[in-house]
Amino acid sequence: MKLATLLFLAPFAALAQTKPATLLPPADPRIQKLVEAISAKNLEADIRKLVSFGTRHTLSETDNPTRGIGASRNWVFGEFQKYSKAGGGRMTVEMDTFTVKPDGRRINKPVLMANVLATLPGTDPNDTRVILVSGHIDSRVSDVMNATADAPGANDDGSGTVLVMELARVLAGEKFPCTLKFVAVQGEEQGLYGSGHLAARAKKEGWNLIAMLNNDIVGNSHGFDPVINDDKRLRVFSEGVPANETLEQARVRRQLSNENDGISRQLARYTQRVGKQYGKGHEVVLEYRPDRFLRGGDHTPFNQQGFAAVRFTEMNEDYTKQHQDLRTEKGRAYGDVIEGVDFAYLRRNAGINLATMASLAMAPAAPDKVEVLTADLTNRTQLRWQAPTTGAKPASYVVLVRETSAPQWQQRFPMSGTTADLPISKDNFIFGVASIDAAGHESVPVLPVVGR
Repeated sequence: MKLATLLFLAPFAALAQTKPATLLPPADPRIQKLVEAISAKNLEADIRKLVSFGTRHTLSETDNPTRGIGASRNWVFGEFQKYSKAGGGRMTVEMDTFTVKPDGRRINKPVLMANVLATLPGTDPNDTRVILVSGHIDSRVSDVMNATADAPGANDDGSGTVLVMELARVLAGEKFPCTLKFVAVQGEEQGLYGSGHLAARAKKEGWNLIAMLNNDIVGNSHGFDPVINDDKRLRVFSEGVPANETLEQARVRRQLSNENDGISRQLARYTQRVGKQYGKGHEVVLEYRPDRFLRGGDHTPFNQQGFAAVRFTEMNEDYTKQHQDLRTEKGRAYGDVIEGVDFAYLRRNAGINLATMASLAMAPAAPDKVEVLTADLTNRTQLRWQAPTTGAKPASYVVLVRETSAPQWQQRFPMSGTTADLPISKDNFIFGVASIDAAGHESVPVLPVVGR
């Protein structure tokens, strides 16, 4: 064997001495059953209904019972109420209204906006965690200020809205220790107004929001320019460095070289792992940027408030079907019509979201005060942490390990207590610690800071 190969394998020989666990935990039959309950037929029916409102532009009429943003909001509100009733009435539904003043850009008059929010409360009063899934209900055509033209918005973002609705339908009767929230936000196309309002509310009210899953343009499997058809992959975008990072946090990040390990990036890695457990060949692709090139979405205000938030988007977008007037040019049809949605693909993307929410909700909270000890100059790595301060106490923990150049966790080391002593150099590897319950449900990992 060549010397270079021996040198590459040497670190993992050290890892092997600690008897690592299987990288991918087994799937939970309960979560798998919930994923399988998602209906492509329901998703299609719901998008057809959304499209029937003609336009859902944020500045469109609100008092017409069959057309405009008002009618579409009221319909989603009513559907959430139906799901709640069918699920035993535990899920509450609200129309969270707020007024936006003219901004000199995309709001030309005072507008009363509303987010349609359904909340499934947790069963453990000591578990304060909140998990949120989102899509935006508003639509647009080529001119962002055109509030009267037909704007079907089948994929952007009818697909995200109905995904949220279908998850609320499937989960309304379920019981989880922590709280789940399902929201159709308004005003995304005019400037992220609905998500901005909700993120500010979450911060003001002190939500312990551990995950925000934004779904925007998740129903089309056929890209254009170039033509690329891909119904087996879903992108997840996440920031590596937190948007609200303080000067002290920046100092620590530079000290530890954690540019690729912000809380949103850890959440994105978690969704990829969940996809391998429950996606049945449907791959979650990590995109190491906050959003598509020079763009943003409804997760952005949550990042700005310091929450872990990611964006799901189809693998290859078709821009002839986004922000377009309904028309035909040179034989090509333009416009975000229902024919551009692949409902089997959308169903699988919904499954990734549901499995992520359920996996997080059934797992214990993440460990607290995770530290790497540096008092002794050694090639070993010593870690310590504390049990989470919210929810049930974990049954055990796991230390995750990867090379500094690796994009995803490579090894897992189960721990029964709150310390670890591994014959692995912190010079060459990155570590994280996650909580696990007796059934194997696992939290998002926490990276250590320096402890003395």
